[in-house]
Amino acid sequence: MRAVIQRVSEASVRVDGLVVGQIGRGFLVLLGITHSDGEAEALWLAKKTAGLRLFEDAEGKMNLGLVDVEGAVLAVSQFTLYGNAAKGRRPSFTEAARPEQAQPLYEQFCAALRGEGIEVAQGIFQAHMQVALVNDGPVTLMVETGE
Repeated sequence: MRAVIQRVSEASVRVDGLVVGQIGRGFLVLLGITHSDGEAEALWLAKKTAGLRLFEDAEGKMNLGLVDVEGAVLAVSQFTLYGNAAKGRRPSFTEAARPEQAQPLYEQFCAALRGEGIEVAQGIFQAHMQVALVNDGPVTLMVETGE
């Protein structure tokens, strides 16, 4: 699994002009899933995401996590994170998991975050979405399972 995690002051996702997921302070997580991913990867990445200390404490150091700041997660499935543009001009997406594998793992990731005490808003799997965010910092990390 591959996640682009952005610290945000707010984020939302729209489908067909309607807001389907929205958070205030927290993380926007763009989540990519590949063929070799399973439940273990979903659980590991959720625990890692919940534990990341990307918020500043009183001394300005990144020492606080989502729970500490009562932050939330907006999780958006994004198969294009496994796009490969090494050859030609059109990316290949063969490394992205098929929807029938990816959707349950996306849902497990979200459920595991909720199990860590994190409020989670979601996009709609396989929908054409418009994502809006205010990146706070900016702070952006890429986290992969198996690293």
